[in-house]
Amino acid sequence: MDETMMFHSENDGSAREILKEVHGALIDKGYDPISQLVGYLMSGDPVYITSHDQARTKIRRIERYGLLEEIVRTYLDSLN
Repeated sequence: MDETMMFHSENDGSAREILKEVHGALIDKGYDPISQLVGYLMSGDPVYITSHDQARTKIRRIERYGLLEEIVRTYLDSLN
């Protein structure tokens, strides 16, 4: 693949809120949220996300691409 691909996300702005809620649920259950979220994003396996407070259901509402897009956007915005 020699060409840059352009992806278009149909993120309705809820990815940030869902990530916050899932983060909270993972902390509530005593998990390392960074490790669990990275595991989910890399594998796509929802088992990395607790079902506590409907976190697993919530995170599956957003495509993994949309979640990664939100994470990168937030990180890059924090550099300014």
